[in-house]
Amino acid sequence: MANPRGFLDFKRVDLKKIAPLERIKSYKEFAFLNDKKTQQEQASRCMDCGVAFCQTGVLEQGRDIGCPLKNLIPEWNDNIYKSEWQQAYERLSLTNPFPEFTGRVCPAPCEDSCVCAINTQSVTIKNNELAIIENAFEQKWVRTNTPKTYNGKKVAIVGSGPAGLACANELNSLGYKVVVFERSDRIGGLLMYGIPDMKLEKKVIERRVKLMKQSGVEFRVKENIDSKAKANKILKEFDAVVLATGASKAIDLDIEGRGLQGVMFAVDFLTQNTKTLLDTGKGGTLAQDKDVLIIGSGDTSVDCVAVATRQGAKSITRFERSPKKPLKRVSDNPWPLKADIFTTDYGLEEAIAKYNQDPRKYQKMTKKFIGKNGKLEGVLAVDLKQVKENGRLVNIEIPNSEKFYKADLVLLAIGFSGCENEIKENFAIELNSKNNIKERNFQSSREKVFACGDARIGQSLVVWAIKDGVECALEVHRSLFNLYS
Repeated sequence: MANPRGFLDFKRVDLKKIAPLERIKSYKEFAFLNDKKTQQEQASRCMDCGVAFCQTGVLEQGRDIGCPLKNLIPEWNDNIYKSEWQQAYERLSLTNPFPEFTGRVCPAPCEDSCVCAINTQSVTIKNNELAIIENAFEQKWVRTNTPKTYNGKKVAIVGSGPAGLACANELNSLGYKVVVFERSDRIGGLLMYGIPDMKLEKKVIERRVKLMKQSGVEFRVKENIDSKAKANKILKEFDAVVLATGASKAIDLDIEGRGLQGVMFAVDFLTQNTKTLLDTGKGGTLAQDKDVLIIGSGDTSVDCVAVATRQGAKSITRFERSPKKPLKRVSDNPWPLKADIFTTDYGLEEAIAKYNQDPRKYQKMTKKFIGKNGKLEGVLAVDLKQVKENGRLVNIEIPNSEKFYKADLVLLAIGFSGCENEIKENFAIELNSKNNIKERNFQSSREKVFACGDARIGQSLVVWAIKDGVECALEVHRSLFNLYS
């Protein structure tokens, strides 16, 4: 780095954000980049550490170490500091096809693995990435990626989420005619309907999709490959088919009262709100004037809190089975692993500001949904405590701790359990024990059928899905041209 004292001379400065009570008045993005001088100072905090764990991109103990895409982080931080913005964009583009997505929605495992994070605040890697790509769009450096020649082969991609888009982008650059089939009415999959506009405005997705169309990728919406006949048809028409259908089978809570009106999956709630917003310019009203209970503790639950707050919920409560996380790393969560510590994400911050209390209730387990005349009125839940059994921490119920919690709307944000069963039947492929597509080097159990993203690896981050899509494209290329050494 040209400034070896940057991490000493400058403190971390995050994005500018609209205050919670103001930003909940709309669904627009509320975080904005700093001026270029500030961003250059932030980039100068990258300390020439010698061993850049930020770009390692591996999993250890089930946790990320560094960027899965292996972004050349120290290099483009140096470019930013030297005001070499176009060079920074070129270096970033070598590893990440969609930095405008990851710069907004990635939880930034790279920052937890930053050497600065050992005893001070990490470099603003995610913000720097976003600054690079948004500046590149502004300067019109981001252009179509049309191949000089086509190789005569065609590939179908089923699903247009981050993995499908990344796979399509890479295959197109390699000279394939690529057609992406999307069952929804808009391209983007999880990016479009699973992530609210506050984190990722849909015009950002549409901007990238427009470029991909101009580059030669064909997109077909409302094309659901939902039968054996349709699956066999595209297998005949294309040289290969890539399944990038996601891990869309939501985990249910099969307890008494599950059929009551007012209990729904979180992803359906988010989808309904985004679709209403796109179609009418206004958000949904499912949570309006209701006592909302969200079951789950991941990013989806935070998004549900944020949307329910904007819809005008009467109250919001979130149940977590786990205890409150520690404020600092503990011995079994050392650097450079992704930090498993207590944080308050944007939606929770907004709910606290609006309702004057934290919606999180820890170590709670729902036992029964209670209602009358088919409509939900609340839940019966018990308290949990952790005990060690055979060297492992497990949750057990605390006797006589049952309590009724009023709720008109319950959102299940417990996660996903793999592919929809129809994928297996329609494409005549095998699934593994985790209900993901069984594969070897991205190739499924059926010839010509490949898999990538959450459909292959299970529920994961957008950045992992992008990485998987790119690697799958390269495997398709090697397979179709028999390029194995």
